[in-house]
Amino acid sequence: MAGDSRASANAAAVLRAVLEHGPVARSGIPPVCGLSPAAVSRQTTGLLRSGLLRELPGPGGPGRPGRPLVPLDLNTGPVSGPVTAALHIGVPASTFGLVDLRGQVLARRSLPHHGLDPATLPQAIARQLRAFLDEYDTGRPLLGLGAALGGWVRPDEGTVVRHEALGWRDRPLAAELSDALGLPVRLDNHARAVAGAEILFGHPDARRSLVHLFVGNVVDAAFGIEGTVHQGPGAAAGDVAHLPVPGSRTPCPCGRTGCLQATASDTALGAEAVRRGIVPEPSVSLLVDAAATGDPRADRLLRERARDVGRAAALLLDVFNPAVLVIAELSSLLHEGYLDEIREAAASTKNTTPPPPAPRIVTPHAGPAVLPCAAATVLLDPLFRDPARLT
Repeated sequence: MAGDSRASANAAAVLRAVLEHGPVARSGIPPVCGLSPAAVSRQTTGLLRSGLLRELPGPGGPGRPGRPLVPLDLNTGPVSGPVTAALHIGVPASTFGLVDLRGQVLARRSLPHHGLDPATLPQAIARQLRAFLDEYDTGRPLLGLGAALGGWVRPDEGTVVRHEALGWRDRPLAAELSDALGLPVRLDNHARAVAGAEILFGHPDARRSLVHLFVGNVVDAAFGIEGTVHQGPGAAAGDVAHLPVPGSRTPCPCGRTGCLQATASDTALGAEAVRRGIVPEPSVSLLVDAAATGDPRADRLLRERARDVGRAAALLLDVFNPAVLVIAELSSLLHEGYLDEIREAAASTKNTTPPPPAPRIVTPHAGPAVLPCAAATVLLDPLFRDPARLT
């Protein structure tokens, strides 16, 4: 690479080194990013000037006499640290967030969609999101908005190609939100967004290879290798709604039985919970609350869903054999026992002989804050790949 491309790559290498190893003295950066001390010095100067890095008080390690080392870190300071607005659009509700450069969620709020028309939903979201941002405005630089939702999304165009539950087709959602908010907006599918957040902020093994399975009202997946989330032609990768669940006979609108979304989605689970008389309305949150208060019927149904998810996950494990399999599913995010159920079902369903070393089946590193963290990553990941976007 030459010229600006090389400078951008060098700046990205320094920024990622500080993300992974900071706080760190300047002299500690060259060994972990492969650049010369002179190149690191040039890039840190630019990154400090842009506000992406900051110098911390106190020594960063032993230096030459009279020259104490000053540690550098990402600028997450409460006054000057840049923040990103985050938006996840679900079917029953949207989630807003304010997120710093380390992916830490500083504030979040939910907007129920009850009574809102999907056709005008973006305008209603923008109004409430603007109010949220104004409420939490402390004067810190706002980089823009990262937004994520289910369905088929083309991030380069900022377009929702297809979202069945909301009835959206070829909707220029990024442009709509940008016009309404007066902010730069980046948009992606939420499964890819969670995968990107795990690669950027999560377990180091995720940077080698990962598969992410998102189980909500929309069920989809993403996979990444060597730090890059795969999109495929037309950004259509990750559609697993009709992945067969071994042993399931649940009818699907597609005409087949046992499809993953028809079997294990929040929509299917909520309807089944109402049918069994466990909750008065089709809400997975109410079902999880009922299980937490000791209702054995709720616990049994959640474990049934966990086993279905585990059996579907086993198919993904057989195909990809990733270093990490990340499951974003509400009950397992909140209670380890349901994650164990997923792990056991996946292990008992795997068909490879002899079995490979067991991949790590985990929940997202951000826990219950997974949605705003992932949405913010849609904007932050390009910044970490090319800090010149800001500088």
